[in-house]
Amino acid sequence: MGFFQSIYVIAGKDIALEMRGKEIITTSVFFSMLTILVFGFAFDLAHAQGQQFAAGGLWVAILFSGALTMNRSFMHEKENDCLSALMLAPLDRSAIYFGKMGANLILMLAAELFIVPASIVIFNVDVMERFLPQMAALFLGTLGFTAVGTLVAAMSVNLRVREMLGPLLTLPVVAPALIAAVKISGGLINGDPMDELWVWYQVLAVFDVIYLVAPWLLFEKLVDE
Repeated sequence: MGFFQSIYVIAGKDIALEMRGKEIITTSVFFSMLTILVFGFAFDLAHAQGQQFAAGGLWVAILFSGALTMNRSFMHEKENDCLSALMLAPLDRSAIYFGKMGANLILMLAAELFIVPASIVIFNVDVMERFLPQMAALFLGTLGFTAVGTLVAAMSVNLRVREMLGPLLTLPVVAPALIAAVKISGGLINGDPMDELWVWYQVLAVFDVIYLVAPWLLFEKLVDE
């Protein structure tokens, strides 16, 4: 089986399982919505204040959604005792990582279809007014978080404290990319010129490349250990 075909099969299997049970997407959307609602009650979100908090609230909700999604990445294989069989399959080990990461990315982007409209309503700010630049920021930020989170999930799948350990390991590593994503989203909401935001796009893109290349090189060794 070819590299890209393996990625497609693994990602397709995870998406099909999720569409059958809808456990991850339902839970992640619920908690992210609850996060946005708490932000709404915590601050007096008049229009000016809403602009200040909208980007931070949006990305905190995405992080909650992502943390729940990442923790379940390898649980089907673990629960059915087929993780070892997957690792012994005659395919490139990195294809397993990219297949899992692709499924997680799709699930997170699907959750954001609910998170973004909820943010617009609660914060009373059109966070998607500059649609294409904001879409790029959301995709690049989500990609970086998913890349790191999937690798951490693979490393911690056999640990009892994986639910707590996953976010603790993921967030410090992915923090630079998330800071850049929040800066971009906030700048777009506040109407900052693209010339000022371009450097943050570059920072975000560089970290995404690092987050994708490092697991490709390290996944097999880290999982074996």
